Amino acid sequence: MAAISTTMISTRATAFQAEELVRAFKAHPASELIGNLDTIVMMVRAGSQLLPLTINDWRRSPTCYLCCPSVAYIDYAREELRNLAESPATMQILNGFLRLAMPLMQATGFDHQVQPNNWLMATNIGCALGCLEIQQVTQELLTSHPGKAIVWRSLNDVSDLPTIADFRACGYGLYPARQVYLFDCRKEQVRVHRDERRDMALLIQSDLTVVEHQDIAPADFQRIELLYAKLYLQKYTSLNPQYSALWLQQMYEAGILQFYGLRNRDGQLDGIIGFFDRGDVMSAPVVGYDTTIDVKAGLYRRLMAIGLQRAREHRLLYNMSAGAASFKRNRGGVPAIEYSAIYNRHLSWKSRGAAAIVRTILQKVGIPIMRNYRL
Repeated sequence: MAAISTTMISTRATAFQAEELVRAFKAHPASELIGNLDTIVMMVRAGSQLLPLTINDWRRSPTCYLCCPSVAYIDYAREELRNLAESPATMQILNGFLRLAMPLMQATGFDHQVQPNNWLMATNIGCALGCLEIQQVTQELLTSHPGKAIVWRSLNDVSDLPTIADFRACGYGLYPARQVYLFDCRKEQVRVHRDERRDMALLIQSDLTVVEHQDIAPADFQRIELLYAKLYLQKYTSLNPQYSALWLQQMYEAGILQFYGLRNRDGQLDGIIGFFDRGDVMSAPVVGYDTTIDVKAGLYRRLMAIGLQRAREHRLLYNMSAGAASFKRNRGGVPAIEYSAIYNRHLSWKSRGAAAIVRTILQKVGIPIMRNYRL
């Protein structure tokens, strides 16, 4: 009997999960799954892989930033200005600039888009595609959606450099999006920092029990929705994806998200983290905890310790996403600039001109701000 390669197994698993994602959106309106999202979800073939594809047009804009660049680059950026509170003059100047930039961003036509490999997570882990496969899927999408920009999110300049080069070679423009942090245990273990040791000491305390994926029960998902909302929607911003209990459970059952929780002595979850894996890369798009509990309990620190431990044990690259920059740096996170690869050569000269200006601003102004302020 011939051996089955791990690549083949991975491809089959991805296809099954893409089918499950599409099935969920066929069975339920988008807003029942993700409260602030309006999109159509289908599938597209890219080489040997079947990937989810989101489709958006003017009628579905503005919507969640997962499918709407104007919200990601303007509205979300304005929310992020709170991180510049120590530089009020800079914050005020940038806020005014972003207000003025909205018409320019809208003129790019990027909200009128198709987005392959969109798993509806803040960080879409890239798929292994070469230039030929990128060209093939691009041509297919140009034929089926001729007036739409083609957008691939979440490519970073540290771990995705070969893929970025392939997208450039295929005529895509690279648009800086945010600064993320990477914890790479694939070839060798990251040095254990002092803060990580302290977090692990917290994690093994007996007041909370770490529960793994198989120990998450259907009755937990309302609580998981609440914990996520307390952190990502109430503490951070309502512009984040408004994941419902229904969506979280569907992603759990499809194997798209792997959940770990912190359960208290009464059996209730006080913290939750959901991991999204692709090959040897993982991210944690779902994190939440009870923000009413004293900060000394270190719930966020414990959840992050679970992620670092998982990356170490399975020798994975942990894309820690954006935000909490000093926290992640102090635990070994390495900064990387994340880009969206966007194909717009078929759009009008007006759209292309606006896009060229936006890209120049992001490269000349956006990247230095991200790096200088360690966002």
